[in-house]
Parts: sequence; structure tokens; C-alpha cells
Amino acid sequence: MNLDRLTRQVLFNCDVSDARHAGIFSVCGLAMRLRDLYKWEHRMAPWQEGEAALVLDWIGEKEELWEDLLEADYGRLSVGSEDYESFDIQGINGMLAGENYFYGAGYAHHLKPTFVLAEIEREETVSGYNVCYLGREYARDLLTLPAFNQDGAVILRTEAARMFLWDQIAYISNSGRRALDLALAACGLPDSRSITIRRHYDAVFNVQQQIHLHHEIGELEEQVFDRQIWRQLVADHPHTAVELLVRALKDLLADTGPHGALTHLLKEQDAAALGLYMAFGNGLSRLLTHEITCAFDAFIQDRRWDPLILAAHTVRQNAVSHVERVMELHTHGRRRQNPEGVREAIEEFMRRRGWLPN
Repeated sequence: MNLDRLTRQVLFNCDVSDARHAGIFSVCGLAMRLRDLYKWEHRMAPWQEGEAALVLDWIGEKEELWEDLLEADYGRLSVGSEDYESFDIQGINGMLAGENYFYGAGYAHHLKPTFVLAEIEREETVSGYNVCYLGREYARDLLTLPAFNQDGAVILRTEAARMFLWDQIAYISNSGRRALDLALAACGLPDSRSITIRRHYDAVFNVQQQIHLHHEIGELEEQVFDRQIWRQLVADHPHTAVELLVRALKDLLADTGPHGALTHLLKEQDAAALGLYMAFGNGLSRLLTHEITCAFDAFIQDRRWDPLILAAHTVRQNAVSHVERVMELHTHGRRRQNPEGVREAIEEFMRRRGWLPN
């Protein structure tokens, strides 16, 4: 296998995807993703920052490249003597099986194609699922995805996950700081200063890695949200509140499932994992998990786990109810061949529950 050739081909497809889809991000969001990509290309630690002038020059070169690739098609990938379509993950990984490399391809938020080529660091079996830990990444796109599942296996991207965690810590909201402080203390850190976190980063990262692992297992097992309907909703309503809602509900069902991240950490009474889980929630996920947030506020004072377990059960029941209603609205609208009506109905459903402004 010619690794250099394959790497160049995957990087080309990464650039094509970034060129086509850079516009889905806000100015701030794109800047953060470019910052991560720059750090990866220059093999920097998550907390290192490049010299401003050099980074700006690099961004200018990247934007010029994207302009040249706006009309380009995704290229085929050469592995050995065979050529494959860029999304033929089974064929490509079949050829890579004896080489200790992994190729990932799929669609992320807003249906942006995402690709990764990396070394396989190690593999293990957890809850009956194959778990693959990736090491050095040879090719990646703008998205710093810490983990995903592919062909029934859990894929953990160590390099991306380390950068992702640092970004979450660096840009944590005020509402998440108490939870982060609890997590850091449970990891054995004497304080929450940046220099202290860097010194103990592996301890914090290992906890977060387990959250990613069990979230992906929960996703593989989740059966409440019909997968075909979920895909249709995402495909029909990209860049909308509907996509945000169905993704958040799917994640919540995964985390509260029998082997999901929240279920696992509550069973283990893992205070560090609980703190990290609660620290990094976004606005919509916090609205969907209000009962857990209230129980967590009490937990900080009394360290009682039972109310958290009860709250998680309530949140799951509510999520199941919400998903069933969303699927009903989708099915009704599809029968009437009115996808725009589906979006309006789901958005109205969100407004009535205070998840979307009037």
C-alpha cells in the first residue's frame, strides 16, 4: 500500500468537503475549526497557539485552495491496485485490514461529508462491541469529531478527542463551570488553573474518553427513534431547528439507554464523569434535561445519587414521548407530501415547549 498516495487523496476529499461546506459555520465557528485544523497540520498540543501572522497567512492559503475546489468532485481512493469510491468504507478498510490503518467516511452535522485516515492504536471489545482507538491521523477535515460509530464498531479518535476536550474546557460557559470544577476535583486536580489541567490532562481526558465510548455504544443500541425517519428528517431539514432537535433527542436517547454514557456513569457513581457530562451541555440539551440539571445542583451539595438516577429515568421517558410525537408529525407530513409543513409543525411543537423563541 502506498500510504503517501492514499493520504494525499483523502486530504483532497477533505479539502473539497471543507470548500463546499465552510459556509454552514458562523464566522466564530469557522475560526475555531480552522484553528484546530492548523494545530493538527502543525502537530501542536491542544493548548498551544500559533503565531498570529503565520496562522492568518495559512488561513489565506486555505481559503484560496477552497475557492479553486468549489466545483471539484470527490476523488476515488487508491489502495494497493484497487480504486474505490470515497464512501466505500467496507472496501477500503478491507484492504487496510492488514496494514493497521483505518479509514472513516460519513456525514456529520448539516450533512457535511467528513473523512479521516489514521493509524490504529489498539482495539478492544466493550459490551460486545468492537472498539477501535485511533492514533496519529494522516488526513482529516475541518470537523474535530472525537468519536463516531461505523459498521457496528465504535471509533475513538484520540488526537481529535484531546483537542475537542481542551476546546470545551477553554470555552466553557459560566453555567458549566461548577460542574467542571467538580469533575477536576474528582480527577485529583488540586485546582482548576490552566497550567494544572495541562499537567493532569491525561487523567481528565481518560474520563472524557469513557463518556465518548459509552455514548457511541448507546447510539448503536438505540432503537426508539426509527433510523430511516431520523435520516429523512436530517436530510429534509438541514441547517434548521428541526435538525438540531432530532440530533439532540437521538443523543439523549443514546446516553440514557441501558449502556449509554449517563446510565453507565450513574451506575458506576463516577463523579468525575458526571461533572464532565454536565459541564459541556449546550442550550437545547440543557432544556431537554432540566430534571437532571436540578438533581445535579442538589448533588453538588449532598452527593446523593438516587435523585440523579430518578431524574435520568424521567428525562428518558420524556425524550421517548418527544420522539414519538416528532415521528408522528413527520409521517403525517410525508403522506401529504408536504416537507415544509413538517418543519413548521415540528417548530411549533418546539415553541409550545419553550425550546424555540416565538
